[in-house]
Amino acid sequence: MRLQTTIIIASALAAGSVAFAAEQASGDDRYEIRTIGEPKSCVMRSNIRSTDVIDSQTIDFRMNNGDIYRNTLPSKCSGLAFEEAFSYRTSTNRLCNVDIIRVLDTTAGRLNTRGACGLGKFQQIEKIPREEAPD
Repeated sequence: MRLQTTIIIASALAAGSVAFAAEQASGDDRYEIRTIGEPKSCVMRSNIRSTDVIDSQTIDFRMNNGDIYRNTLPSKCSGLAFEEAFSYRTSTNRLCNVDIIRVLDTTAGRLNTRGACGLGKFQQIEKIPREEAPD
């Protein structure tokens, strides 16, 4: 028998629902993004602290140690930017570029899945705040 684990990540769910909360979109344009090292095929699920949906094709995975891994999906994922909520199912403690996420729809207090989208590789990044121009 194969063990499967489902992780649900959501930013807005009906009261009483249990799920992990994703942070609101970060306003990524406020940061300079620098890549660190080579992209990785997988990250350890147990090391993921939170997620930040940037847009319909980009998710930042914040790790327990403070590292950020950006996943750029191979194609746009319908509803991801609007819902900012997704789930995934794996049989191991690793989330990999071959895994699929499902966008969660929380319309009318119900939790339904929308489309399924493939993940890309995980690129470690550093977000450096941009200096604001003086008024």
